[in-house]
Amino acid sequence: MTAMEEGALRTAHLVASVLLGYPDERLYGEREVLDQAVAGLPEGEVRDRLAAFLEHARTAGQVELAAHYVATFDLKRRCCPYLTYYAYGDTRKRGAALLRFKHAFRSAGFELADGELPDHLAVVCELLARGAVREARRLLTENRAGVELLRKALEAEHSPYAGVVAAVLATLGPASLRDQEAALRLASQGPPAEEVGLEPYAVMEASR
Repeated sequence: MTAMEEGALRTAHLVASVLLGYPDERLYGEREVLDQAVAGLPEGEVRDRLAAFLEHARTAGQVELAAHYVATFDLKRRCCPYLTYYAYGDTRKRGAALLRFKHAFRSAGFELADGELPDHLAVVCELLARGAVREARRLLTENRAGVELLRKALEAEHSPYAGVVAAVLATLGPASLRDQEAALRLASQGPPAEEVGLEPYAVMEASR
């Protein structure tokens, strides 16, 4: 697809950040606003996939979608929404990678609080939506292999969330050969298994 203008790009990522979060009132209380935002996007894959998810959310209902969200993202490791997990697992190297995300948020003028890790895909999408386009795109591009694996895992589960992740990927343009090779390598090797505490790197939803 051709590159999206910044306004459309930020809108697409704002919608994606809501859809990739837990389906609470932010999604179900603002459906008309989200519908209008998506309808205003340029024709193409991004708009189609986001619109399809909104239609699914409407049809499934909040209780069913919330149960699916928990069963998918909380109970299936391969559907992990935390981007550094795919390359580093729960290892000390992941801690260093998380610091890179944290520094990116700070350099963009965002304060982070306790609660959520900064590499959650929804949080990075919100970072871009709030205006830190360069920083967020860099994080997504550097971790594209992880996003690709998340999309494939969600597709294997026949999850509607696969479409939202695919929409985010579509905003980045076609994957390079290097990105494709990295995704295949991560898929074949799996994340490292060393377990360490990650609490010092916990953050909450970005806010100015």
